[in-house]
Amino acid sequence: MSPPPRRVGGLGKGLGALIPTAPEGYDSYGSGGNGNGTSTRPGSEPVPVHGAVFREIPVDWVEPNPRQPRTVFDEEALEELAASLREVGLLQPVVVREVLPDRYELVMGERRWRASKLAGLTEIPAIVRETADDQMLRDALLENLHRQQLNPLEEAAAYEQLLREFGATHDQLASKLGRSRSHVTNTIRLLALPPAVQRRVAAGVLSAGHARALLALEDTEAQDRLATRIVAEGLSVRAVEEIVALGEEGPRKRAPRSPRHTPPALSQVAERLSDRLDTKVKVDMGRNRGKITVEFASIEDLERIVAAIVPGT
Repeated sequence: MSPPPRRVGGLGKGLGALIPTAPEGYDSYGSGGNGNGTSTRPGSEPVPVHGAVFREIPVDWVEPNPRQPRTVFDEEALEELAASLREVGLLQPVVVREVLPDRYELVMGERRWRASKLAGLTEIPAIVRETADDQMLRDALLENLHRQQLNPLEEAAAYEQLLREFGATHDQLASKLGRSRSHVTNTIRLLALPPAVQRRVAAGVLSAGHARALLALEDTEAQDRLATRIVAEGLSVRAVEEIVALGEEGPRKRAPRSPRHTPPALSQVAERLSDRLDTKVKVDMGRNRGKITVEFASIEDLERIVAAIVPGT
């Protein structure tokens, strides 16, 4: 069986960017690649990883692990993940083992595999594991992560997958990479950004600092709007932080007051006074008191109005 036609990849390959591809004619089509699964960024060739290779394989060549203890998957959550995959692709490759030529069995990532099928993806990024030593594979991936120059989204996906599937901890990641634990945690948080913002970060249009500032906004639509402003206006990270602190669009403008409804009885009184005084009169009634406003054009006009109100003065 020949592999399906190549597809356009997502934002990156996460752990897949850290592992050389298999040489058997398989190709990797994720963003940032050059067709042989290695990054085109200078100085970022992955060091061979013992016991694992990276491939993009047809979804239909993968079958679930019959020993998978989890048998129930939230359909609504799978649909949400599938919708995200249609827009940004799969950042975190599944882990499989080869059981026959062109046949693979899932080791990790059944939820991602199911969502990929729902999304209509024809291929899925996969780490093909050739050893059962999880710790050896994890340490090799950490070593390559230290060497690689990944975009912030690739880095975040790799961190999260190492934490969830390979038993790494925040402290281990931070120690291996020479980064702070807060850096690891804040980088992982970038995966919570809406897909449109993630694309800007992956493309280098938004920096990781901009992205972290956007995370302070709870509403994804507000994050997207402010991301658009950052690009259009060339805002600095500091400026974005100040905008977020003040509210997404800066100081909020007061909405114009709607015209106050005047009861018919007050309108009638105002009309009678206007006729009697031959000028415009306004009658307002608040919660506890009322007010009459009488307009005049000059001092002489004011004296005329006073004489009409108090005859003989």
